Amino acid sequence: MVEASMQRRDFLRLAGVAAAGTPLAAQQMQMPPMAGMPPIPGTPPVGMPELSGAEFNLRIAPVQVELAPNRIISTIGYNGTSPGPLLRMKEGVPVTVNVTNDTDVPEYVHFHGLLIPSDVDGAEVEGTPFVPPHGKRSYKFTPTPAGTRWYHTHVMAMDDLHRGGYTGMFGFLVVDGANNPGKYDQEHYLALRDWEPYFTNTLMDNDDLDPLAAKPEKPAVLDTRPPGLEVTADIYSINDKALGAGEPIRVKPGERVLFHFLNASAIESRHLALPGHKFNVVALDGNPVPTPAAVDVLMLGPGERIDAWVAMTQPGVWILGAPEDPVREGGLGIVIEYANQRRTPQWVTPPRSVWDYTIFGKPGVVPAPAEKLDMVFEKVPRGAGKFNSFTVNGTVFPREQEFTLKQGTRYRLTFHNRTDDSHPMHLHRHQLELVEIYGKATSGVIKDTVVVPTYGRASVDFTADQPGLTMFHCHIQHHMDYGFKALLRYA
Repeated sequence: MVEASMQRRDFLRLAGVAAAGTPLAAQQMQMPPMAGMPPIPGTPPVGMPELSGAEFNLRIAPVQVELAPNRIISTIGYNGTSPGPLLRMKEGVPVTVNVTNDTDVPEYVHFHGLLIPSDVDGAEVEGTPFVPPHGKRSYKFTPTPAGTRWYHTHVMAMDDLHRGGYTGMFGFLVVDGANNPGKYDQEHYLALRDWEPYFTNTLMDNDDLDPLAAKPEKPAVLDTRPPGLEVTADIYSINDKALGAGEPIRVKPGERVLFHFLNASAIESRHLALPGHKFNVVALDGNPVPTPAAVDVLMLGPGERIDAWVAMTQPGVWILGAPEDPVREGGLGIVIEYANQRRTPQWVTPPRSVWDYTIFGKPGVVPAPAEKLDMVFEKVPRGAGKFNSFTVNGTVFPREQEFTLKQGTRYRLTFHNRTDDSHPMHLHRHQLELVEIYGKATSGVIKDTVVVPTYGRASVDFTADQPGLTMFHCHIQHHMDYGFKALLRYA
C-alpha cells in the first residue's frame, strides 16, 4: 500500500499539481435557483469534438491517450480520441449512426439511457447484431428522451482487461429538447475515468459515503470464504487528462458554470468535491429532478450522470476532484482557476456528507403498481474459479422466463443487495422511478441507473412500454461478466 501511494503521488507531481490545504476565503454565497432563462451554449473540452445533425460516423480503432506528458495510454477509442466525440441529437428527429470497426473483434455500441428498440440498443443478449471486425454497421433510431445520455461499448471482457468497459470506448450523447436548465455562463462535459486496471483481492472500498447507513439485507451469518479477484486501478483522469496535466477551467467571480458529470468507469463509484463551492443538482441521469438541491459532495456510480451548476464565489485556484486522497493523487481531478489568480491549486477536505437520492425527490407515496418483482443479489466467493460470481434470485445467467412482462403494466422492482458491495443497477430501454431507498420513501426521481447500497434495499417503478428483450445488469464490468445480469422479456 505504501508503494502504491508513492506511485500515485509521483504521478500527480509529474502531472504538474501540488495540492495544499488552506482555509476557505469566505462562506459559500447562496444563489437563487435558475428558471426560465435560455442556456448559453458551451464548448466541449479539448480532445472531445462535437458532432451534431441527423447522421453520425464513429470509427472504432486503437488510440493513444496522453494523460500526462510522462503517461500515455494505448487503448481503443472512437474517432481517434477518448472520450469519443460528443454526439448532439434533437429529440424526436431520426438519426443514423454509422459505425466502422477497425479492430479484429466484434463490437457493440450501446446508447445508454435512450428509449429505443432492442435491435439497435447495442446489447448482444437483446438481439442487436454486432459490428463485425473490419466491418460496418448502421444504427437507425429516433432519440428520446431529452437529456444527458452517453454511449459506450457493451462487449464482455471476462479476464481480458483490454476489452469492453476497460477500454477508451465511451462518450457523451446529448439529446436536446424543450427543457432547459436556465441561465449559465459556461458549460463543461466531464467524464470520470480510471486506467490500467489490474486484478486484486484487496480493494479500497469507495462504494458508500455513509458507512453507518442501515443495512437491512445484511445476512445474520456472513460468508467467510476467501474472496476472489476483482478489478481496481490506481491511475485516473477527467476526460483525457490527469489532474494538473491539462488546461484548467477558467472562471470569473459571479459566473454560473453548468457541469455535466459522467462516471465512465467500469470499476467503481466515484465522489467529487470543489472546496468552498456547492453543486446545485438539477438533473440525475439526464432527467430533471423535482427538487433541485445544493450538496457539498457528489457520488456517481458507473454509468450515472449528474447535471449540476456551481456559483463561482470563492476567488482562487481550486481542485475539483475526488475527496479520497489516493484517488485524487492518482489523477481524478481538474483545476478551477479564477481570473487573475496565479497560485498553487488548493484542496480542502469537504464537510462530512451523505449522498442521498431522496433529497432531490418529492414527498409522498407513489401509488401501488399493478405487479411486483423481487430481485435478490448475492455474491459467491470464487464462484468462477479465481473470480467471484454473482446470482440473481439464487441462479446464474442465463435464466429462462423468470422475468416476463405484460405490455403496458406498471411494475415495482425491489432490489435486495445481500453483498458487501454497492451496485449500480442499469435497466436498458426503460426509465426507473425511485420509490424507496435507504429506508426512505420518495417519488419523482427518474433514473436509468441506481446504486443499491451495500447490504441495502431499493425499490423502483417502471412501465413495460418498450416491447422487446431488455437487459438488466450491474454496471461494474467485472460483475456483469460474471453473472450479475438478467434478461426481461415481454409476453
